[in-house]
Amino acid sequence: MVQVTNYRQAGFDSLSDELQWRGLLAQHTDETRLFETLDGKPISFYAGFDPTAASLHIGNLVQLINMRHLQAAGHTPYALVGGATGLIGDPRESGERTLNPAEIVEQWAERLRQQISRFLSADGDNGVQFVNNLDWTAKMSVIDFLRDVGKNFRLGTMLNKDIVSRRLNSDEGISFTEFSYQVLQGNDFLHLFDTYGCVLELGGNDQWGNLVSGLDLIHKMRGENVSVMTSPIITDAQGKKFGKSEGGAIWLDPTMLSPYRFYQFWFNQPDDQVIRLLKYFTFLPKQEIEHLETEVAQDPGARHAQKVLAWEVTSFVHGEHATQQAIDAASALFGRGADLHEIDGDTLAASLDGVKVALGDGTGKDFAPAVVGERLVEAAVSAGLFASVSQVRKIVASGGMYLNNARVELADTELDAEDFLQGGFAVIRRGKKTIGAVRLQK
Repeated sequence: MVQVTNYRQAGFDSLSDELQWRGLLAQHTDETRLFETLDGKPISFYAGFDPTAASLHIGNLVQLINMRHLQAAGHTPYALVGGATGLIGDPRESGERTLNPAEIVEQWAERLRQQISRFLSADGDNGVQFVNNLDWTAKMSVIDFLRDVGKNFRLGTMLNKDIVSRRLNSDEGISFTEFSYQVLQGNDFLHLFDTYGCVLELGGNDQWGNLVSGLDLIHKMRGENVSVMTSPIITDAQGKKFGKSEGGAIWLDPTMLSPYRFYQFWFNQPDDQVIRLLKYFTFLPKQEIEHLETEVAQDPGARHAQKVLAWEVTSFVHGEHATQQAIDAASALFGRGADLHEIDGDTLAASLDGVKVALGDGTGKDFAPAVVGERLVEAAVSAGLFASVSQVRKIVASGGMYLNNARVELADTELDAEDFLQGGFAVIRRGKKTIGAVRLQK
């Protein structure tokens, strides 16, 4: 597991200094009070995660990393899984959400709880505590909610919230359901303040309006001042939300995005972004990141900083074993390093995803099917590596074709059961760089 350092081990005088240097602080309430809270005696704080999908993504990972920084400094994290707010969903700019069935939200809430438990330590006096806002929200009647909570919110303030204002000016508008989300989130902060003494809420910068609703509610109802801080919305060099330009969210669940693809996503980051991402997404000390910054400037082609970034983030999310498998798979495909026979089927499938071929029925792409006893020359053609059997024979004769990285000597070689790797794959390589694959048809 990746070593999580506290601010002193990372080379900083205080937690607030570290968060600012890493760029993990975007907006916040009163700076003096916030920094005294971060750098003072241990406190309880929370961040919320709504089960609006079956997995967290790398946008959520920023919050988890912020929480882990605070936990390493001695503060106690409360991870709120929104079993109630997940039934509604916070307003989004793209339009009204489709409400998910209650049983699906309940299942997703448990999946998120299990995911979060991998990132926050449960050990010691400040081990992570899990709460679900359905536990207290479900007990409130509509009248109780309106009288005890709703009366403390002013309509003008609610309408002026940025996301609400944009939705009101859109063609679709906003429903009362999503409009009331900020009241529910404000009530969550009040409950956690009263019950567990939470005095700080963390969230993404796009959640600012919802976060301060709780701060205002606590001040009105309890006469106390608490703090709110947000992390930035990470964007790529084109200004797009980080990870969303890759054809979908970068999920943290390995069944929704393989560790291999996850690793490759980080490894493929450009030189002008990699140091910024090392600050955001790793716990590496300041001195080490600054050293990597010098290396990038002096020898960008080495991509050493990208290798460190990919290793650190993938190990934190998926563990060192899965990360090493991803690295081994990338090298083993081209006959370097690990033996292809040692790569597990899921990792191999992910690493070979780009060599799928068009299906004959026009329904999409998949791995070319093969059977035991099929001639390798036909398999190589069906895998899309060659236009004809005669072309395969020429390449075999010149010593340029490989099966599972072993040079093919005879063109009429037949595939046997031992030629199929874990997951049923047989990897065929033409020359040094062109890869194809067939999969055992059952």
